[in-house]
Amino acid sequence: MDVYKLDRTDKEILRHLLEDARKTYTDIAKDLQVSPGTVHVRVKKLEKAGIIRGASLQLDYDQLGYGFIAFVGIYLSKTSTTHAVIEALKHIPEVTVAHIATGRFGIFAKIRCANTKHAKDIIFKISDISGVTNTETMIALEECINSSKSLLASILNDLPFGDPAD
Repeated sequence: MDVYKLDRTDKEILRHLLEDARKTYTDIAKDLQVSPGTVHVRVKKLEKAGIIRGASLQLDYDQLGYGFIAFVGIYLSKTSTTHAVIEALKHIPEVTVAHIATGRFGIFAKIRCANTKHAKDIIFKISDISGVTNTETMIALEECINSSKSLLASILNDLPFGDPAD
């Protein structure tokens, strides 16, 4: 897999969007001293290359009544059931993240619920999926970090420039 080569302008546009994904192209262009059209074209190029895959909305789930977080390790009857179980998990809205994993669990999932009773209902629903033999749950006491901004900033710092003149 080839790493996409970013030039200085691409990196700076990404830094601005990382800081505030709602920042307008015009505001970014002013800061970078380029035209808004340049920012627009560059963002479209980054989207086409698959580097930008959209912007996300950050919510305060506590304020919405869904502050209870648990991680569910899912044991599978056979590895061949993995994709069917993943498809079934996609139909449970409270499953917000799922990873195919190595180690004890075939799948490791994150659930968001209103309370422990709600979490119990979701865990039972997961356990009822064909191909699931057992689950193991860990309750999160507090979500302290939920951001990839530091990692993305580090990646941008480490990536070589595409244009040798930079």
